Amino acid sequence: MGKTVAIVNQKGGVGKTTTAVNLTAALGAKGYKVLLVDIDPQGNSTSGFGINKRSLEKSIYDVLINSAPVEQVIIQTEFQNVWILPSSMSLAGAELELSGLDKRESRLKMALAPVKDSFDYIFLDCPPSLGLITLNSLCAADTFFVPIQCEFYALEGLSQLISTVRQIKRLYNPYIELEGVLFTMFDGRLNLTNQVVADAKRFFPKKIYSSVIPRNVRLSEAPSFGRPVMYYDKASKGSQSYDAVANEFLKMNGQKQV
Repeated sequence: MGKTVAIVNQKGGVGKTTTAVNLTAALGAKGYKVLLVDIDPQGNSTSGFGINKRSLEKSIYDVLINSAPVEQVIIQTEFQNVWILPSSMSLAGAELELSGLDKRESRLKMALAPVKDSFDYIFLDCPPSLGLITLNSLCAADTFFVPIQCEFYALEGLSQLISTVRQIKRLYNPYIELEGVLFTMFDGRLNLTNQVVADAKRFFPKKIYSSVIPRNVRLSEAPSFGRPVMYYDKASKGSQSYDAVANEFLKMNGQKQV
């Protein structure tokens, strides 16, 4: 059975979608069959894999709101072993529509159930908020993975997220656990960076990834070409960093590294 991992942080601009796209691509290239569910109304993961959001006939919106069969909406990308459940701007109003539906918190979990066994890993790229869409993701996930930027408010945001997950664990999903914490936009020359890392390791000693994601021009450029960084510039620091994250992820999950 595939493992479902929500990539989540209620703060925007922390490298969440960058992590979703590039970790998915790296694991696909290592031979694992991976589905990325773009559940962010901005749809950046969708365009990050070169898919034109305006040309989509159906998206995650139709799955959540209209109960469209997920198998009809999933798209196989041009990249090795990677499939995507795309997003579109229609999702922007879904929070309000979800609030009036039955089992509103478990719509995504029920929708993904028929395909969960078809993939090794399913990643959920969540919006930068803790609303109903993110609640759906955390109810559907086995674990949650948190990219955080090394800045002053990072740990405050992480503690808020952990508090929210505790409530979800109590009310809806008793099995969800923290997958890991990944530092993004990392600059080891800064005292603040080292202080944030030290504090995080104190709070989550076994969950902090030793791999970090540096600021990297190629990593920033790749989305505008609709390609994960390893397919845009395999030799770049960004590509090598996400390859290391993928290996660490596999190691933590007891899987073979390539």
